[in-house]
Amino acid sequence: METVQLDREIFQTRAPNGVTVLSERVPAVRSAAVGVWVRSASAHESRGKMGVSHLLEHMVFKGTERRSAQDIALALESRGGSLDAYTSRDTTAFQARVLDADLPRALDVITDLVRRPVLRDKDLELERNVVLEEINMLDDTPDDQVFDLASAALWPEHPYGFSIIGTRESVTALSTADLKQLHRQAYVPGNCVIAAAGNLDHERLLDELDKQGWFEWDGGREKGDGPKAAPVPPGVRGGESRHAKDTTQTHIVLMTDTVPYADPRKYALLVLSNVFGGGMSSRLFQRVREELGLAYAIYAFTTFYREMGVAGVYVGTQPKTAEQAVAAIREEFAKVAREWLTGPALADAKQQTQGQVMLSLESPAARMYRLAGFPLYGEPYQSLDDVLATLAGLSEAEVASVAREFFDPERQRVVWLGPN
Repeated sequence: METVQLDREIFQTRAPNGVTVLSERVPAVRSAAVGVWVRSASAHESRGKMGVSHLLEHMVFKGTERRSAQDIALALESRGGSLDAYTSRDTTAFQARVLDADLPRALDVITDLVRRPVLRDKDLELERNVVLEEINMLDDTPDDQVFDLASAALWPEHPYGFSIIGTRESVTALSTADLKQLHRQAYVPGNCVIAAAGNLDHERLLDELDKQGWFEWDGGREKGDGPKAAPVPPGVRGGESRHAKDTTQTHIVLMTDTVPYADPRKYALLVLSNVFGGGMSSRLFQRVREELGLAYAIYAFTTFYREMGVAGVYVGTQPKTAEQAVAAIREEFAKVAREWLTGPALADAKQQTQGQVMLSLESPAARMYRLAGFPLYGEPYQSLDDVLATLAGLSEAEVASVAREFFDPERQRVVWLGPN
């Protein structure tokens, strides 16, 4: 066991079997947040198995060797805590938020879910229907559906463009054998990261994890960073895709591929995105909503994955004003790419992003997520002060370089969803 102190209250332990454990002590609270991240998700799937990671995430809640589905639901909620899970492009995560005294109970429940699910045929038929209803819900939520369509337009042949929840065809074809095979391959300690934050002690956390068997050798499996996604090609840049749907609004995403999570250029992207479409004071909000009155919802977004990232803009508008809205957004893209941020405008933008970073870490759960991100995305640990200093130190040249490359309006892939 190799334990290092990363910061005043932050520790990281790497076990011989490959599992990584991080914790941050926050003594001012009476709670704790803990999670297990499995380095396997939609980015590691084939087209024919699309949605298998998400379906497995659902299925582990149907019962384990020691608990029924109802036992799992009651185990933490009966104590005032919460238990949740999600599947992303890079990882599948299981996390709990509990009173500090209930941390051992939370670890026991999450370990049960991750390591000891029963994965029965009869449960699969029920849960498959639940996921199919989730797909139906997505189809009825066009402002979400357009993002799936945009990812598919950007990477039509790569898993980064696949639907995380799968399609009706792929989910219907999945079997318990598929789920058990994925569980055997991916849900092992060497393929997991465990993070916790709150009123806790790192050594006691390790003791509890040891009791749960997390440091046992996992059958001779070579330790490493888990399965890798297929090499990611550049996204499809420029052009547009139009999809017909009987909706009141036309939902539009302008999006391009950017940089991965560990790339330091992400900080300049975050600063630019904030100014571009991050709130009521942003350029897009002021131009498209306040001056032109073309939309209620308009915002810029950035997402960073392990191998690649995306950035862009969403707008929902009336079909008759959709072309006008896109033209106005393209004009704002061109202004950022051409004029960048300089002087007081850059200083204000950096201050805004610094404030958002600090406010985002006010809860133990947020601190837990931040800790897990370092090993999951291959980024060296940075303290909060380091991050704030990086933002403060961004130069006009660095911001200009990112603006020219990623805010070029001709680079954006435009995806439309709405009436013809």
